[in-house]
Amino acid sequence: MSLFRDTGIVLRTYRLGEADRIVVMLTEAHGKVRAVAKGVRRTSSKFGARLEPLSHVALLLWRGRGELDIVNQVEVVDQFWTIREDLERLSRAFSMLEVVDQLAQDQHPDPRLYRMLLRALGVLAERSSNPILVAPAFFLKVLALEGAAPILDVCAACGRPEAEGGLVAFDLHEGGALCRSCRRGRSMSAPALALMRRILGGELGRVLREPAPPCAEEVGQLATEAIESHLDRRLRSVRTGAAL
Repeated sequence: MSLFRDTGIVLRTYRLGEADRIVVMLTEAHGKVRAVAKGVRRTSSKFGARLEPLSHVALLLWRGRGELDIVNQVEVVDQFWTIREDLERLSRAFSMLEVVDQLAQDQHPDPRLYRMLLRALGVLAERSSNPILVAPAFFLKVLALEGAAPILDVCAACGRPEAEGGLVAFDLHEGGALCRSCRRGRSMSAPALALMRRILGGELGRVLREPAPPCAEEVGQLATEAIESHLDRRLRSVRTGAAL
């Protein structure tokens, strides 16, 4: 066994035995890590509250011989209290954690995904920010990182330019936006199409600083369905509002 240090974001936890927990984290240098936090469920545990989902922590871990490492030390970097105290923000944060948990691979470093999640949580934690578009924008950016960004400039099915057939529907199974002739999936308004183009086209910072437009909820639904299609599963945290 050997010691290693890293920083990570706790994605979820689950019980192990009577007093321990298994903590699943996305770390900066080691990808997704599963580690045992011994005695963490006891009231006397010195770092029980530090290893809750959403916590950004600095870690010292023992590299185990099996699939599970062992938490040796934990220091809190940020617990995102602004998010935890707001049910709407918390639900959106958990949806991002769930997506990352599904995409990240055990022991496979993905610093870009780690930085994206950390930045998204930071924006969501800003009291002045509007939480409506943070998670949908994160979903779209993750799709782009995965090489599965939706096609938004031409019909994904027939290649017809927007000026010829109009882009009026959205279906990630087809690759993105669809013209009237190829339409299937969910209907899509012109403002929603324009907003998604801005998010994926380098204007995300400006979009998140602006008041949420009327099409924000529509974009949220489109982005959620797109990431669910990519993952081939429903997001529990979105569909039920449940915490991880």
